[in-house]
Amino acid sequence: MLTYMVASGQAPSLSLATGIVAVTANILGALTPDLDEPTAGLWNDLPAGSVVGRIIHPMLGGHRMITHSILGMFAIGWGLKYVLVHYVSKVLLVDMNVVWGAFMLGFLSHLLMDTITKEGVPWFFPIPWKLGFPPFKALRITTGEWAEKALVFPGLLFLNGYLIYQNYGMFLKLVGK
Repeated sequence: MLTYMVASGQAPSLSLATGIVAVTANILGALTPDLDEPTAGLWNDLPAGSVVGRIIHPMLGGHRMITHSILGMFAIGWGLKYVLVHYVSKVLLVDMNVVWGAFMLGFLSHLLMDTITKEGVPWFFPIPWKLGFPPFKALRITTGEWAEKALVFPGLLFLNGYLIYQNYGMFLKLVGK
């Protein structure tokens, strides 16, 4: 239903609470693939997070393994959907389909952005191929280096501004104006 309404240009009915929880879920979804890295920022922000991160790291096969694959994305997504529908939806009165979709969009965007890095992503884990774009490593970026800061981040800001501009009417309906 939500997909149809967005594709047809109609803004979905969205409460403020659903919007806030969905934005939070989107951010958490974007951070989730790096939970296999014991030094990930999220682990540093949690009490005893560095200890938990060091325990989970080998269980997930190391950095950029299962959590950076289609298999990992669907396994985590299915598990989260089950938890949201069966437990959280009884406490939080928000549209859990929107929240789950926002989480998955954040997760997928992380994988897509990691695909343009020199290391690539093992999309088809357990097959050990790390795929990247463009196909030649010399043309890919290094995380945290100048190309990411000077080209990728400004490019993403421009893209977001352009998408809001192109869909301004629907954006206003979505935020209730």
